[in-house]
Amino acid sequence: MSTSEEGGQVAGKAATRKGAEKPQQAPMTAAEEAWDLAKTVVFAVAIALVLRILIFQPFNIPSGSMKPNLLVGDFLVVSKPTFGYSRASLVYPLTRIPTHGRVLSFAKPQRGDIVVFKNRKDGNKDYIKRVIGLPGDTVQMLGGHLHINGQPVEKELINANVPDVCGPGYGAPAYRETLDNGVSYVVQECAGDEGHLDTTSVYHVPAGHYFMMGDNRDQSQDSRVIALVGYIPEDAVVGKAERLFFSVDGTKTGLLTVWNWPFAIRYGRIFDPVR
Repeated sequence: MSTSEEGGQVAGKAATRKGAEKPQQAPMTAAEEAWDLAKTVVFAVAIALVLRILIFQPFNIPSGSMKPNLLVGDFLVVSKPTFGYSRASLVYPLTRIPTHGRVLSFAKPQRGDIVVFKNRKDGNKDYIKRVIGLPGDTVQMLGGHLHINGQPVEKELINANVPDVCGPGYGAPAYRETLDNGVSYVVQECAGDEGHLDTTSVYHVPAGHYFMMGDNRDQSQDSRVIALVGYIPEDAVVGKAERLFFSVDGTKTGLLTVWNWPFAIRYGRIFDPVR
């Protein structure tokens, strides 16, 4: 074979390889880039909404009604599958749809659970309290002592004066309550045993409803105030509070004092279980 023939063959192979290469795509136009970004954002929002509705929803604690167990500035996640789903599990404005009951409900709230619920007597706002009374129970406060079904709940003094828990310079006693199912938690009494909700009439929890109370007994608007909260329907329960994922002390910093942020974080509370 001649040199010229060999050169032709080599050139032909090179041309074949070159022709097999894929042509480069033209760069995206500004409109195409904007559309691609919009689709990514829509997909991300859709995924976040699905997770928020079906799995976990984040909440923050805006008031001290659950002190000393939950503090203002705590951020926690609420489990939706634990008690199944209702319109309260959805996002606004779907929370106002005229449906009732729960679906995929394999468990019900138990005494001592901390739950988030929609308070329909307060503009459907989210409240977080502890389940005290179950459907059919009777609940009463007598001299600061909780009674369920006529029996006093075990209450043990653990600290006669916890400083500053009811405001700067205002301390309060702390007690450990233990329910009949073994659930134990700490409550505080800012007015001792003489608060306006420390002695009440007997509450009869209707079927399909729950009686909720805050652990900060004298600074909690809860089921003891029938006109403002009252008995909570089963389908108003959003979910069970499971775990903290962040906590910040707002008294130590502000939105603009960025340099104080690292010192305001309550590092020891992050990822703590909710009890």
